[in-house]
Amino acid sequence: MTATLTPPSTSARSASTSLTTGHLPKWGPWAILGASLMVVGIFFGVIAAASGDALNVPGWLILSAVAYLVLITAVSAAVEGRRKSVDRLVTGVVTVAFLIAMVPLVSVAFTVITLGAPSWSGEFFSSSMRNVVGEGGGALHAIMGTVLITLAAAVISIPIGIFTAIYLIEYGQGKRLAQGITFLVDVMTGIPSIVAGLFAYALFALFLGPGIRLGIMGSVALAVLMIPVVVRSTEEMLRLVPNELREASYALGVPKWLTIAKVVLPTAIAGITTGVMLSISRVIGETAPLLITAGFTASMNYDLFNGRMQTLPVFTYTQYMNQGIPAEAFVGRAWASALTLIVIVMLLNLVARLIAKFFAPKTGR
Repeated sequence: MTATLTPPSTSARSASTSLTTGHLPKWGPWAILGASLMVVGIFFGVIAAASGDALNVPGWLILSAVAYLVLITAVSAAVEGRRKSVDRLVTGVVTVAFLIAMVPLVSVAFTVITLGAPSWSGEFFSSSMRNVVGEGGGALHAIMGTVLITLAAAVISIPIGIFTAIYLIEYGQGKRLAQGITFLVDVMTGIPSIVAGLFAYALFALFLGPGIRLGIMGSVALAVLMIPVVVRSTEEMLRLVPNELREASYALGVPKWLTIAKVVLPTAIAGITTGVMLSISRVIGETAPLLITAGFTASMNYDLFNGRMQTLPVFTYTQYMNQGIPAEAFVGRAWASALTLIVIVMLLNLVARLIAKFFAPKTGR
């Protein structure tokens, strides 16, 4: 006795496709968007012509987006059905939210580039502000100070953060000490940067006296801000390492510390490196703690343990707030240093992506 498969009936096929009654062509949403922009633009143009004011571009774009969402939902509901119309509505809302989020980012980037690039020159990257009271001078002392202070902060915070995360994941599961450390890390993540600066200043003032300003003090303040970020990012990366890898290593008789060093860390090194780079990018632009700890100077200083040091965020702040004659020179140097800082952060993120790609575990044979 053999069983035969019968094709679904016409009624079953129609029931499976009854959720939609049609489909909008690919150019349909674009046509609706163009119609929304045109109709709302005509409306705003008539109002602007009647009142004699300029066209309100932000209002035109916002009202056009609302009109598009309403029209695409109504048309899709009539042609494609309710489920597809809701899908198109949510997609439109997400797209509008993305565009709104991009507006300040693009605006800031455009403003900094247009105002800072004209002040970039060979002198800006090869000289300091020593004995400069007007035009001229550069930010070499601030660039070197930023690099040295941030590098020292990374040397302090990265080992502490990574070893803390290793303890929390590999040794401290379920222990009260680990729970207390986790709570303190959560608290440190949200502390204001000025508090970290005050802590570093108070720490060094106990031993060296009040009024002291050193580059290493700024590194300690930045390290306080970096440690919780490194701990959190490393902790999450270690959690992603499969327990099967650890168990396989233990089954071969490998001790725990060697398993962590040879199996766990190499597997998570790409994500750990990315987290470290992001933590550096997070603190490299801090101004308040460095004003308190490292201070500011117009001269070069390569010694973290002797004298004040200038950094790019503080240089930007002082150039803009203490404008001299001509004021355009000071404002130009402020924008140029801000652009330099953004470029440094961008390069750090690119390096993090390259390192993560290079050290990522190879899954192919």
